[in-house]
Amino acid sequence: MASPSDPRSYDLDGLRARVLPDRGGRVDDSIPQLADADPDLCAIALALPDGDVRSSSQSDVAFSLQSAVKPFLFALALLDTDGEALDRVGIEPTGEAFDALKLESGTGRPPNPMVNAGALLTASLVDGDGVEGRMERISRGLAAFAGRALEVDEAIAHNEHLLGDRNHALAHLMRAEGTMRVSADDAVAVYARACATMVDAETLALMGATLALGGVNPRSGRRVVPARVARDVVSVMATCGVYDGSGRWMRAVGIPAKSSVSGAIVLSVPGRLGAAVVSPPLDAQGTSVCGRLIAETLGEDLGLHSFATG
Repeated sequence: MASPSDPRSYDLDGLRARVLPDRGGRVDDSIPQLADADPDLCAIALALPDGDVRSSSQSDVAFSLQSAVKPFLFALALLDTDGEALDRVGIEPTGEAFDALKLESGTGRPPNPMVNAGALLTASLVDGDGVEGRMERISRGLAAFAGRALEVDEAIAHNEHLLGDRNHALAHLMRAEGTMRVSADDAVAVYARACATMVDAETLALMGATLALGGVNPRSGRRVVPARVARDVVSVMATCGVYDGSGRWMRAVGIPAKSSVSGAIVLSVPGRLGAAVVSPPLDAQGTSVCGRLIAETLGEDLGLHSFATG
């Protein structure tokens, strides 16, 4: 008989119903498509080691990855550079906003791959001939993490590129420091298209599970990245994945995660499961308000906190 802490029997729709009344937070309006997001969207999915996915209502509703793509860009950059990406980007938390115009003092490197500067750089490091080649490499890599082909919303990609003034500023700053070796506009174009990749909660949970399970997609059985790469990515998710709220997140939730302005959160519980939550209204750190509540409750009810002893 399944225990109350068994994810296979956990009442995800019941949890969803409990947090839905919380109407705190604000939907991101940096581009029109995000501003138009349904504030009542709320979906939860858990992906287990045998490839089974347990999900709530609305788990098939599509949304753009936005910053939830960053762990996977980091993984692809580590893979394609044989680990050189660790020399090109830092891995320390910043205590500042995700789009802060700041690089490491003395090195000119982005502080970590989970902030925008770091993701712009990691997206520029993947294999590929020019912009189109890197875009194709990222598309194939994300599809491998998901276990299926993924589409890009070209309108979102266009607006991310057109309206991403701070991303352009960060790319130019890295160019000036000699950290970035492609043009600033090319770097922003590649990153914008990666952010515009469309997923649903079930797919994102499988992507999180692929990292949690040492780089092997639990549904396809395919090894996407080496275990060392998956370990490194999940480690940085734990310390930097929720920006200047990462310390509070790890104390309360205790699960390596990456937040996103689309309201998505991808979670990776090493050796156990991947999870995804999406709810667009965000707190001041850019993290889904309902998503945080859901993740904290899941961590407590299913015993997922990394540092819990009993």
